[in-house]
This record gives sequence, C-alpha cells and structure tokens, in this order.
Amino acid sequence: MEIDIAAKRLAELGHPTRLQVFRYLVKGGRNGVPVGQIQTALEVPGSTLSHHITKLVNVGLVVQRREGRTLYCVPQYDKLEALAAFLLEECCVNQTDAAVDPAEQ
Repeated sequence: MEIDIAAKRLAELGHPTRLQVFRYLVKGGRNGVPVGQIQTALEVPGSTLSHHITKLVNVGLVVQRREGRTLYCVPQYDKLEALAAFLLEECCVNQTDAAVDPAEQ
C-alpha cells in the first residue's frame, strides 16, 4: 500500500464520528448496514451522517449498495486488513536482540 493512501484512510478514520460509523459497520458484517439503522444507532443527523459516509467511501473503506429503497453501507474488509498490514509490516525490524529494561531508560 502506498503511504499516501494509508495516510488518507487513517485521516478519515481519525475523525471520531467517522471512526464510530466505521466500527459500527464492521460489527454489522459483510452484508452491510442500512443507513437508517446507522443513523438511529449512532444518533447522528442524516445530513451529517451522509457527509461522513461520503468521506469513507471516497477513500475506499466503504461502498454503498441500493436494494429497493434501502441504501446499505458495506465496510471493505480487504482495505481495512491492508491498512492494518501496512501499519504492522515493519514491526520490530529495528529491534535488537538485547532486551532493554524500561526501568533502565
């Protein structure tokens, strides 16, 4: 993953309302959650919710699908997993074999 894409996704998730929406969607599963259900559960006004969902859609973390009159928001788990992998891919690469006691620092 390119650092610019990761930064944009993290920036959008850095907003408390968007993070709350995304976490709710992740809990809802791969079939998605109706926008009305998100609005009711999170007590976010419709226009505000629409703004935040659009931000998540624009960075690829959410897609929307319409079934009749119902609009669903679907979290993109592959994008979430790629973002987590990006953050962890170089975990501990600079760690030395010698353990450091935090009390000695």
